Amino acid sequence: MLGLLGKKVGMTMVFDQNGDRVPVTVLQMGECRTVQVKTAENDGYNAIQIGFDEITKKDKKKTPKTAMGHFKKADLKPMRHLREFRLDDISGYNPGKKLTVEIFAEGEIVDVTGVSKGRGFAGVFKRHGMHGQSQTRGTHEVRRHGGSIGNHTWPARVIKGRKMAGHMGSERVTMLGQKVFKIIGEDNVLLIKGAVPGPNGGVVEVKKSPRNRKKK
Repeated sequence: MLGLLGKKVGMTMVFDQNGDRVPVTVLQMGECRTVQVKTAENDGYNAIQIGFDEITKKDKKKTPKTAMGHFKKADLKPMRHLREFRLDDISGYNPGKKLTVEIFAEGEIVDVTGVSKGRGFAGVFKRHGMHGQSQTRGTHEVRRHGGSIGNHTWPARVIKGRKMAGHMGSERVTMLGQKVFKIIGEDNVLLIKGAVPGPNGGVVEVKKSPRNRKKK
């Protein structure tokens, strides 16, 4: 499914045709360029690789030479972000081709991916929504504790995936079935109905959803 990369601007309210207020997220989509076209003959599958956010002269020194060569092959300036989208038909895509919000349509269903806000080290209350132990009845020192994490005899270990305190956020999150409320073509902006993962200014990936396909 084809998609684009951009940055989250923030949330606002707009009015629909019925005069109802609708919460939307404003996404400033980038001027994405096709960096590489993969074919089933050469790579085993059909896909296009797109780049977003050109690297400035100042940061070029930090860019690996292998990455510089990859962009030079496509006659493009190096970019910070690369994403690959598998397609059934890759005809019409060549390295350097510009992709804009015109690939989407108003009312279309899309999947939006971003990196969630980092919350640092969090306890089980905040991280997993646990309610803690009794505040009376002799309870001491463990009021905000997560409870037992395993017995001595069995399982004699901590079972993998046990909900415990730890780092919260900073994870790749995908929200499925988001609706494109409005497209502002001249500014390359998308208005997505509802919330989108990640902080303001964070990079997001908007991809056409398989849910648009009609059930046969």
